[in-house]
Amino acid sequence: MEIILASSSPRRAEILREAGIAFQICATHIDETPIPGETARAMVARLAEAKARAAAVQIGASMRECIIVGADTTVELDGEIIGKPRDSADAREMLSRLSGRTHHVLTGIFVLQLPGNAARAAVENSAVTFGPIGEEEIDAYVATAEPLDKAGAYAIQGLAGRYIPRIEGCYFNVVGLPLARVYGLLRGLGWRELG
Repeated sequence: MEIILASSSPRRAEILREAGIAFQICATHIDETPIPGETARAMVARLAEAKARAAAVQIGASMRECIIVGADTTVELDGEIIGKPRDSADAREMLSRLSGRTHHVLTGIFVLQLPGNAARAAVENSAVTFGPIGEEEIDAYVATAEPLDKAGAYAIQGLAGRYIPRIEGCYFNVVGLPLARVYGLLRGLGWRELG
C-alpha cells in the first residue's frame, strides 16, 4: 500500500526517508489561517485533515490503494498560536518571547486510506525549553535566514538546537512529524512494510 505525504515540507520528507518509509509527495495548498478563538490543538488537527483530504481530491479518479498522511505543526506559548514569522523583525520578536521559557510544539496528524476513507487522527505535543538568548545572538540567528520559514522562528535540528537544553516528548514532533505516532497510525490502517 503506497503512502502519500500531503506536504511539501523537506523536513517531513526527510524524517520518513530516514526511517525507511517509502512515500510519494502530493503537495497541497490550503488556507492555514487560524479560526478566531481556535486553540492550537484544534487548529493543527483541522489543518492536517484538510491537507489529507485536499490530497485525496488531487489524486482523484486514480483511486489507487494508498494512505495519505496530512500534518500540520505550530508553536504555542501561553495559549497563543505562534506560526511562521512574517519577516525578520517578527522572527526576532518570536525568539525574544521564547527565550528562557518553555513552549509547546503541536503537530496534528491525519491519515486517510483510499479507497474506503478509513481514517485515524492524533495530535502530538512536545514541551521545548529555550535557554536565555541575548539580542546579539537573536540578531545573528535571524541573519542566517533559518528561522524565516519555521513555526516559532526556529529549527531544533539546525542552528537553534544550541539554544534548547531540554525537550519533553518526541524530538521528531518538534522537527515537524512525530515519527512513532505516524508509524502507529499507519499500522492501525493496515500498512505493513514490504519486505
